[in-house]
Amino acid sequence: MRNQRGFTLIELIVVIVILGILAATALPKFIDVQQDARLAKAQGAVAAIKSATALAHAAFLVTGSSVVPIEGTNYTLTFGYPDATDIATLAGIAGSDYNVPVAGATAITISTDTGHTNCSVTYTEPASLGPAPSITVTATRANC
Repeated sequence: MRNQRGFTLIELIVVIVILGILAATALPKFIDVQQDARLAKAQGAVAAIKSATALAHAAFLVTGSSVVPIEGTNYTLTFGYPDATDIATLAGIAGSDYNVPVAGATAITISTDTGHTNCSVTYTEPASLGPAPSITVTATRANC
C-alpha cells in the first residue's frame, strides 16, 4: 500500500463551500454596522442638543438675561433657549463630524453626513416664552 498525503478534491470543495456559506451570512452583518453607527451618531446629536438646551435654559433662569456666558462664550437666547444659529456650537456637534448647514431663521437641520441627509435632527426655536424648543428626530433605521 502506498502512503497518501494531503486532501482529496472532494474535501477541498466541501471546505470552500462551507467558507462561502459563512461569508454570505456574515457580510450583511457588516453592512448593518454602518447603518447602526449613523443612527447612534444621530441619537448622540439629539442628546447633545437636549443637554445644551437644558444648560442654556438653566443659565437663563439663574441670570434672567437673554445673553448668557457658557464656557467663556456669550450666547444669545430666544425666549430663554439657544438660537438655531448657536445650538450646534453649544452642543459641541459643529465641525467635520456632522453636516451642519447655515441655520435658517428659527430652525436648523443637522444630518450625520452629506450622503445621508435624511438621517437628521431638526432644532426649532420656541415661538414664545414658555414652551421648550422643538427637537425633531428623522433618523430611523430605514433612512440612516
